Amino acid sequence: MPQETTTDQSQALTVVISRRVKHGKEQEFEALSNEMTSRASHFPGYLGATMFRPASADDPEYRIVFKFSDPATLSHWEQSPRRLDLLQEIEQLLVTPSEREITEGIVTWFTLPGHNPVLPPPRYKMTLVSWLALYPAVTAIFFLLGDWLATLPLPLRTLIVTATVMLLMSYVLMPRMTRWFSRWLYPISNTNTR
Repeated sequence: MPQETTTDQSQALTVVISRRVKHGKEQEFEALSNEMTSRASHFPGYLGATMFRPASADDPEYRIVFKFSDPATLSHWEQSPRRLDLLQEIEQLLVTPSEREITEGIVTWFTLPGHNPVLPPPRYKMTLVSWLALYPAVTAIFFLLGDWLATLPLPLRTLIVTATVMLLMSYVLMPRMTRWFSRWLYPISNTNTR
C-alpha cells in the first residue's frame, strides 16, 4: 500500500496526454482509459482527470488531462506496475505514441479544455485575468464576512481569507474566467500549438 504524502497545492501538477487512436478502436481505447483513471484514483495525490474526445472524425486525437498534488505522487503513479501494464495495451491502439506534457503553478489555472496548453498565455494576460477574478472574490468575502473577520486575530483572519480565495480561484472562478477570456488568452494562431 503506497504511503500517504502531504499535499502542498503549490506543487500541484497538471498532465496533458494526447493520443491519436486507430480508426475502429475508439470504444476499446475509451474503456482502457476509464480503467486507467479508476486505477489512478486509488493513488495518493490524485486530484482528478478529464477526457476530451476528438473534435471531429477527421482528427482522432483524444486529450486526457489529469492532476496530481506534487511531483513525488505523480512519479509514484507513473512508475507503478498498475499503470505500466495498462499503458502497453493502450499504446497498441494508437496511430502514434502518446504525447505528454506537464504544467504547474498558475499556468494550470489557464488550462483550456480542448486545447493543448503547450504555449501558455503571456504573463501579463494571466496576471490581468487572475486579478479580474481575485478582486471581486476578495471584495465579496469582506462584504459578507467583514464584521465577523474583524473580531479574529490577524493571522487567523488572513488564513481564512486566503484559503477561501484560493479555493474559489482554483475551482470556481479561474475555470470560468479562462473560458470567458479564451479568445484573448489563446488567439486562434496559438491554439493547438504543439
